[in-house]
Amino acid sequence: MRALAAAAWPRSTARSIRNGDGRGSRIETLASLAAIALLSALAAASILEQSPAEPGETQEGAGGASLDPALAVPAREFMIGAYSGAPYTYPSDVTVKKEGVHDFTVKDVGWDGEPFENPIYYGARIVRWLSGGRTGAMVDFTHSKTIARRGDEAELLGTIGGKPAPARAKIGDVFRHLEVSHGHNMLTLNGLFRLPRLHTRLYPYVGLGAGVALPHSEVQMAGDRGRTYEYQYAGPVVQALIGLEFRVPRMSYFVEYKFSLANYEMPLSNEDGSILVFDLWRQFERWWKGEEPPGGRLWTRLTSHQVIAGLGVRFGAAPVASDP
Repeated sequence: MRALAAAAWPRSTARSIRNGDGRGSRIETLASLAAIALLSALAAASILEQSPAEPGETQEGAGGASLDPALAVPAREFMIGAYSGAPYTYPSDVTVKKEGVHDFTVKDVGWDGEPFENPIYYGARIVRWLSGGRTGAMVDFTHSKTIARRGDEAELLGTIGGKPAPARAKIGDVFRHLEVSHGHNMLTLNGLFRLPRLHTRLYPYVGLGAGVALPHSEVQMAGDRGRTYEYQYAGPVVQALIGLEFRVPRMSYFVEYKFSLANYEMPLSNEDGSILVFDLWRQFERWWKGEEPPGGRLWTRLTSHQVIAGLGVRFGAAPVASDP
């Protein structure tokens, strides 16, 4: 429990909240605590589920004679799950344009994920397996992070402040803040396909999906007073995944590899936001009125590998015939 508490509430976060460093930090801390609580609750439920089989239930032996109905793949099954994990995001070019002021690109910006520092990497999903148990759909929400390595030196092209950019400079000399540490958030709708089972309890699956990037952007040019610190719609996301489900009665453990690609176009509003729905509404209003963001726009592409592990609770119909 102490380790969980340290992950959710490190000393640096506690200091920042006491010093009034922003409502976003408090919201993210609560979200991290909620994710840990959900994972802990699912883990406790899974332990309670490991009771002896009820009378009349049978389990497939080494010879594959019979199958526990609680472990068979059911038709029209639901699963609600939560997970944590770790990402790796490739370096990417970052371009900033503001008419008459900036038009530059920073080459190969390196990104850190810091998955176990607050706010932690977490995700939640709802899975619906269709009749027959082979195909399904999933709504998947992933909260990751990308934090620019401001101490790195990078190549620059273009103009900054109307003047030619230096050939090379530290990223921290160009940006005071360049991160989405309160969420490289991705919301996707995915199609799933179950592969032939490996064992009574082990079911591999693959998936492909698309959705939207909803990051909490934190961008500030060095020397500027304005800071963009808000949730935004930044563009489309696609992801592919392959996973393995370990089934116990009414519960599932899963491990998974995900590959995601997100094209970002971030309007630099120079405003501090609050809650996701309010920030998105303000962004929509600015777009509807045709207002250009005062800080210009930022473009990048975030390409990530992610390895996750999680727990799910299943709600199923009657089992269908097991795989041969």
